[in-house]
Amino acid sequence: MKGILGKKLGMTQVFAEDGTSIPVTVINAGPCAVLQKKEVSIDGYEAIQIGFADKKEHRASKPEAGHAKKAGTAAKKFVREIRGVEGDFELGQELKADLFEAGEKVDITATSKGKGFAGTIKRHNHARGPMSHGSRFHRRPGSLGAVDPMRVFKGHKMAGRMGTDKVTIQNLEVVRVDTDKDLILVRGSIPGPKNSYVTIKSAVKGK
Repeated sequence: MKGILGKKLGMTQVFAEDGTSIPVTVINAGPCAVLQKKEVSIDGYEAIQIGFADKKEHRASKPEAGHAKKAGTAAKKFVREIRGVEGDFELGQELKADLFEAGEKVDITATSKGKGFAGTIKRHNHARGPMSHGSRFHRRPGSLGAVDPMRVFKGHKMAGRMGTDKVTIQNLEVVRVDTDKDLILVRGSIPGPKNSYVTIKSAVKGK
């Protein structure tokens, strides 16, 4: 398992050798700094904590600044842990886009776009009722349950805030890696708006 943090820059297309166009998402992956090493004897599990994008000194709290100072780097805006990593890592070590190669499969985790308050048709893909005259059931949510329980059960699909969820897209192919600019081009789309932070890991289900 290996992983890196990055920022989604947007989408474009590249062309294969046979001329077919491939839609890709451009991710600015790294440089990331190793902030902490978790060990089984101390923490109960093995992992490395990495950070991406320097935070301004006056915006970092004292604990954040002190934590980063141990690794010899600045406080970071985006910090995540990667479990089950292979190889030895040192505090302050820099991870860049060359961690991955073209053709590899990756899992990408990000926060999806916020859509605001939405009804059940948009939010849960419910079917609508008849739109003809006399119908009182156009875009309503429908039955909220039986009468006897005298309440609505937890988890019932209703209108509410849509989006801003943690989403993972699995088995995306790395099309190209630009080591000079620390860019990773991934086939297809990934969650989140432009300039949002993403986590890239080796695919769990990939061969």
